[in-house]
Amino acid sequence: MKIKRKYIPILFGLGIALGILLGSMLDFGYNDTALFASNSKKEKLNKLIDYIDYEYVDAINTDSIVDVTVNGILDNLDPHSSYIPPDEYRAVEENMKGDFVGIGVSFYPYNDSIAVIQAIKGGPSARAGVKGGDRIVYADGIDLSQNTITDDSLSRILKGKVRTPIEIKIKRPGEEDLLTFNFNRDRVPISSVIGSYMLTDDLGYVKINRFAESTHKEFVDALTVLKNQGATSIALDLRDNPGGYISSAEGVVDEFLEEDKLILFTKNKSGKISNSYTDNGGLFEEGEVFVLINENSASASEIVAGALQDNDKGIIVGRRSFGKGLVQREMDLGDGSAVRLTIARYYTPTGRSIQKPYELGDKDYYEDYLNRYENGELRSADSIKVADSLKFRTPKGKVVYGGGGIIPDVFVPKNTDYEVEHLNYVLRSGYMRLFIFEQLEKDRPYYNSLSMEQFKNEVTITDAVIEDFISFARFRKITLKASNYKELYRRYLKATMAGQLFGNNAFEMMVNQEDDVIKKVIALSKEE
Repeated sequence: MKIKRKYIPILFGLGIALGILLGSMLDFGYNDTALFASNSKKEKLNKLIDYIDYEYVDAINTDSIVDVTVNGILDNLDPHSSYIPPDEYRAVEENMKGDFVGIGVSFYPYNDSIAVIQAIKGGPSARAGVKGGDRIVYADGIDLSQNTITDDSLSRILKGKVRTPIEIKIKRPGEEDLLTFNFNRDRVPISSVIGSYMLTDDLGYVKINRFAESTHKEFVDALTVLKNQGATSIALDLRDNPGGYISSAEGVVDEFLEEDKLILFTKNKSGKISNSYTDNGGLFEEGEVFVLINENSASASEIVAGALQDNDKGIIVGRRSFGKGLVQREMDLGDGSAVRLTIARYYTPTGRSIQKPYELGDKDYYEDYLNRYENGELRSADSIKVADSLKFRTPKGKVVYGGGGIIPDVFVPKNTDYEVEHLNYVLRSGYMRLFIFEQLEKDRPYYNSLSMEQFKNEVTITDAVIEDFISFARFRKITLKASNYKELYRRYLKATMAGQLFGNNAFEMMVNQEDDVIKKVIALSKEE
């Protein structure tokens, strides 16, 4: 299926919606049983469900009726009040907790085998010596090459409780016999700080892809290393970060501001206001910070950008952020599912609400990207519509605006050419990662022998490889061209290869080399 040009922005809008849903977790753990005392509304629903369960003419799964009922109720609220069914909740919880228990590999079910893409750094498989390109043939005597092994059953085999033993047998390219590894399952980190390195001699770079439980600690660890490497300025990349825990966002802000600075305040339906302030001892209070945002930066990302902007700390660079200023709290429904309910609005230190309107419904709300695309806002700062009634001033007199996202101090346009948008869609789909995996398989011993420096110097993405990728995508019903953007393809293909060989940080280092926002930040840092 050829993806028509007019649908590309819509696909991005849907991607944004999914990201914001996963990133809309700002305050968990509500457990006020007083709210659930007997009342006529609840009894009416219970009676209806019981009546259907016992008397309806056909057998029916009342669990599905409950799910529909819950979703129907939440659909009449705001776009971020949501229901998470049991089959999704565990994965979402692991993602936001920052780790899971298992053997620690990313993999593809590939040609009737389980092919290791990469052993996750810090996980038990990496410690045991498992490598990318290995094929897991047996796990605890179970033949994993059988077509009867589903994703769910594979997950149950490889995951488990902490310190439970597992034996895996691996076929490694270049080795005649199977290799046996015995180790214990363990906690495997799911990093939220996915990039951390020096852009220049004194400008460090940190990319956070979500605000999980572990984010603040990961950030402090990365910031400490960069300071020791000579960083006096930091580029904090929050582009495409859909948000997460409010406490993690507050922790990141705290590292840049001195003691007793307002980070944000929240207001609930009764008008109760709760303020959040910085503690003492921020790691980067004296350094300069550049915060990178775009139209997909939401929720906790906007808390960080808004707090630093309103406290006259640093420079916000990029494009207007998503515009989510609502706070959710999670309630466990007791069957493995949960509801996230909006319980307050948050405001930046100057008093701004950056929540965009949602009265016209979820479809209009999440297709705001399409509106920005069509009105030219992604290409020109002059197209950003602001209202004087939503004008605020920072302590040093800088004008900032509320009403739908954080407006950057320095605008960097987006390349909205069809081919670039199309390529970004393909990157999100995973086809490029699978293609690169197959490229690496052609000479896995060689690629696994390379250091990062050798890889950068020795490996070249030729025009023939680009054409092979275009054919690979075409076979999967995606039409691509390469006539105008060969260098863009070349950069992403090599970065994806580096990511599979050396991890996320290597991907970020290589893909950022020609990034317009990064270039702007480097130029601004030299002006300071």
